[in-house]
Amino acid sequence: MSQTNNLKEIYLAGGCFWGTEKYLSEIHGIVKTDVGYANGNTENPTYQEVCHNNTGHAETVRVFYDPTQIRLEFILTLYYDVIDPTSLNRQGGDTGTQYRTGIYYVDTKDLDVIRNSISELQKKYEKPIAIEVLPLKNYYLAEEYHQKYLDKNPNGYCHIGKEKFEQAKLAKE
Repeated sequence: MSQTNNLKEIYLAGGCFWGTEKYLSEIHGIVKTDVGYANGNTENPTYQEVCHNNTGHAETVRVFYDPTQIRLEFILTLYYDVIDPTSLNRQGGDTGTQYRTGIYYVDTKDLDVIRNSISELQKKYEKPIAIEVLPLKNYYLAEEYHQKYLDKNPNGYCHIGKEKFEQAKLAKE
């Protein structure tokens, strides 16, 4: 991918990264996605370590998008549609700090957009929004078998309903 210098990136944690990655990859304007472990306390963790060794990492999707085709605000709106933003350390049947929701940014110019978006989201809920918003501290690519998992395993486990994948394909600003 030679045009990454024109792309922007954002890191989104939304529970199990299999479904979150599949969903985000379907959205027009998102050019590339991969899955990994973000903002933890260890270097190059394995899936087993993230699940069992309290590494502090969140299962996260790295998103590269074309800002001439899609705005970060719209990506975040779609992301909120497939998570429970008030749930702490849990999405669907998955429980643990690795399944927390988070928005990790690399461009400080995105922070106002993110904060405004969270503020608007909060108006829809009585419970407080539990999505952590932090600068990206670290990101380690997950093992190859996790990459594009639901493309390789169409009937694999996912906390996101298949109808959401179809909606993502049709989503337009």
